[in-house]
Amino acid sequence: MTLTVLTVMTLGVIPLVKVSVKRQREQRLREELRQMRNAIDQFHREAIAGAMLQRPRGGAPVPGGDAGGGAGGGGAAQVYVDPRVRVGITDQLIFGSDNPDLYPPSLETLVSGVSVTPLPGLAGGGAGGGIVGLGDSTGKATDNTLTSTKKKVYLRSIPIDPMTGQSDWDLRSTYDTPDSSSWSGENVFDVRSKSKATALDGTKYNEW
Repeated sequence: MTLTVLTVMTLGVIPLVKVSVKRQREQRLREELRQMRNAIDQFHREAIAGAMLQRPRGGAPVPGGDAGGGAGGGGAAQVYVDPRVRVGITDQLIFGSDNPDLYPPSLETLVSGVSVTPLPGLAGGGAGGGIVGLGDSTGKATDNTLTSTKKKVYLRSIPIDPMTGQSDWDLRSTYDTPDSSSWSGENVFDVRSKSKATALDGTKYNEW
């Protein structure tokens, strides 16, 4: 009778353990996806800021940026950037003609890093050129003086997919459809798991 009771208890516990392990792996997958997507978005914002810094006066607008220095292009342009941005990417040569949207060319780029320079700020937001929209924690504008160029990495390493056990991910560019089965290679706009298994909520991991 004792053996029977233990057997029944074991058979009931094993499925619960499997579900718990699967839930933990799913949580890890969500965290890895969030980390990579945040890195991609931050890279994109800083690439736009870097392109604005290097844009000639009166030049063409930068994707995602402002339109320039006003009518006629008179005077130095004020560049408005995302307040989360403190540096601009100076390695603009990594963006080929097929990647005008300034997203990272590959996941490896986020790990190997790129050269960045601090953004020059305008303390008063008055006339003249510079980067405006930057501020401290109180919202007061600060003078972010350009000092030196340094290398910045956005990921310590390419995460391992807890569902496949590999650091190999499905990539999407800005020119791929959401249901695309292959990466066109222009840039990395999104990343997904290669696992086609079903999650506890009934969705597919490669759709997250």
